[in-house]
Amino acid sequence: MWEKLIRIFKTEDLRNKILYVLGLLVIFRLVAAIPIPGIDKERLITFLQGNQFFGLLDMFSGGAMSNLSIVMLGVGPYITSSIIMQLLTMIFPSLKALYFEEGEIGKRKFNRISRFLTVPLGLLQGYGILMLLKNKGVLGSIDTLHFFANILTITAGTVFLMWIGELISEVGIGNGVSIIIFGGIIAGLPSNVQQTLVGYSAENIPMYLGFIISSIFVIAGVVILNEGIRNVSVSYAKRVRGSKVYGGVSSNLPLRVNQAGVIPIIFAISIILFPQMIANFLPLTKISWLISVSNAVNSFFQDQFWYAVVYFILVFLFTYFYTAVTFDPKSISDNLQKQGAFVPGIRPGQPTADHLAKIMNRITLAGGFALGLVAVLPYIIQGLTGQQTLTIGGTAILIVVSVALDIMKQIRAQMTMREYEGF
Repeated sequence: MWEKLIRIFKTEDLRNKILYVLGLLVIFRLVAAIPIPGIDKERLITFLQGNQFFGLLDMFSGGAMSNLSIVMLGVGPYITSSIIMQLLTMIFPSLKALYFEEGEIGKRKFNRISRFLTVPLGLLQGYGILMLLKNKGVLGSIDTLHFFANILTITAGTVFLMWIGELISEVGIGNGVSIIIFGGIIAGLPSNVQQTLVGYSAENIPMYLGFIISSIFVIAGVVILNEGIRNVSVSYAKRVRGSKVYGGVSSNLPLRVNQAGVIPIIFAISIILFPQMIANFLPLTKISWLISVSNAVNSFFQDQFWYAVVYFILVFLFTYFYTAVTFDPKSISDNLQKQGAFVPGIRPGQPTADHLAKIMNRITLAGGFALGLVAVLPYIIQGLTGQQTLTIGGTAILIVVSVALDIMKQIRAQMTMREYEGF
């Protein structure tokens, strides 16, 4: 292990890329410590302690929400815009063609639209959150001009984080947005551990054991899901060119059990946060029936059992959805046919695409169920031990491990590429 680390930092190009990414993360953490003006700190702490919705937002912003930082929204609006654009590909064929059929240029145009959509979503979300905090007395006395200036500031903070994410992605070490979420969670882990250890006594030992066991199972489950593959046998037809014979060999086409990675977790949490955000804004209308709806929604999500059920279902469905978006069996079938390859016992063309789609549906069923189970495992332990920090800790570990595995694969691939450059 230490030899590999030494080799990584001896490679100048790769070392510079890692230091560049670390530098951008340091900038992110510095910006997350800059608060917007007019905050009542004591009321803010009291408000956040009793609100699960803002607690989750605080986790994904790396503590920026608890400081009411200029980047308090994190990359949430960008994730929401990405979800909307992915859903629209299932409705509008032109968007689907842009994403799948126009290559790298088409994907760049698609991502550009997602970035433009982030701005109005950031303005809307920023207005809603700041209006709620203002009515709760967290922002104190602030005039209308400064209020809207704060909305523009935190929206600009989201765009700034989105730009940092793009820079990280261009470097080629992991996904930029995922790494920003990763950095925010890692920054918040010390405070979560401190909260868990507050009031330590011998009676709490079962709770800590439950947390440790839950963490081990989550880490092991995520590693197994990310590394699990289903090999499909592929044979290549023999081709005679002059006096030489090419092909006639067999290989495997690897299909990942969890093709969607950690994206279903991020999507599911974004969707879960949306009704809670709306429910927090409804009491501001002073309409009795809307206040009743708000109370009902908040009560529903405060029930850990139903919260876990909804979380599991959303993770499962988004696993299928994102796999359907990113995995195109027809394209794979066409590429195999162009290369003179075929699946033994299956005719080339559409029958091969149907065969691959059938296999992917089966392994996604197992992968989605396992991913959902890993996601709600901390809630199960929480129900047995009563330890409140397990809910956030489990989700954090799930994302951190997945992103760390992806970063390791990217670095390993770049190291392998540089080893071959010497030949």
